[in-house]
Amino acid sequence: MPKYDDIRFAPPAPVAYVTLRIPGSDKAIDDVPLLIDSGADVTLLPQATIDLLGITADSSESYSTGRI
Repeated sequence: MPKYDDIRFAPPAPVAYVTLRIPGSDKAIDDVPLLIDSGADVTLLPQATIDLLGITADSSESYSTGRI
């Protein structure tokens, strides 16, 4: 059973604390809180974590909600 975070979310939401690492590198960050949403189409990462790992987005990729 996942932990429910009642500090960042109201009402409390299920959160997984994960380790993010860059394949082929020794860069990793532990205990990154990620909202568990099994019906989600995409996964979002905290901007601060992306910055710490030095990850850059692929500008040729995009996501559309399908809304007009």
